[in-house]
Amino acid sequence: MTSSRTESAAGTAAGARSRFRAKYEAAAARSGSLLCVGLDPDPAQLPPGIDCLTFLRTVIEATADLVCCFKPNAAFFEADGAAGWEDLRATIAAAPADVPMLLDAKRGDVGHTSSFYARAVFETLDADAVTVSPYLGSDGIEPLRAYADRHSFVLCRTSNAGAREFQDLLVDGRPLYEHVAVRAQAWNTRGNVGLVVGATYPEEAARIRLLCPELLFLVPGVGAQQGDLQAAVRAARDAHGGGVLVNASRAVLYASRGADYAQAARAAARTLRDAIAAALRA
Repeated sequence: MTSSRTESAAGTAAGARSRFRAKYEAAAARSGSLLCVGLDPDPAQLPPGIDCLTFLRTVIEATADLVCCFKPNAAFFEADGAAGWEDLRATIAAAPADVPMLLDAKRGDVGHTSSFYARAVFETLDADAVTVSPYLGSDGIEPLRAYADRHSFVLCRTSNAGAREFQDLLVDGRPLYEHVAVRAQAWNTRGNVGLVVGATYPEEAARIRLLCPELLFLVPGVGAQQGDLQAAVRAARDAHGGGVLVNASRAVLYASRGADYAQAARAAARTLRDAIAAALRA
């Protein structure tokens, strides 16, 4: 099953350029923005009298020309069961066709199960990209990256405080997250593998960029998690001054809980877009 936003390309020949990357680069150039707005609809934070889908569609419409990508988080939709699943599908479909949708779902399992995750994400939901866990290794990633026009962002150095518990463990003399980066680089034979690299760890981001000079980095943690935006952007950018999707969720979505929520979200997105651009120039 595919929708009008994109066409499925499972099994496309190795070496094809990810359509996700093409859409991301075009959106970034058009908007002058490397901002990715996370769509995390918490019912407790919504403006009174506004339902989830109306809220998200309005925010998307208000900010689409200021972003390079939108990132719905599956958990906030799955919590509502069948109704939430339908809201997720409708939210992905609500983005303009030329702005990519990255589903934050952290998928990854044994190969047979991952093939069904891939169908769900890329065919049923028609997302342009997804976050994936590398813990099961190559066979857990392959069914997702087999969709050569879609992107898989591998969890590498996450932004949360507990990231150090496993990701800093030394394996053969180097931290585990560096091994993940090296493997992701090797998996990128179709040009459709990226990394999740948290803004809260800029020194690590710089080391990962040296290991993976061409991969796209999804960079969460600059908003509510208080990552240093300038340090994160300068560490994660590629040699061309791009290659990053700097994610902010709550800082944009809940800039206001009043009737002006769309205008407030737009203002917050514009401020972040301009701050990212300033960081790139620094």
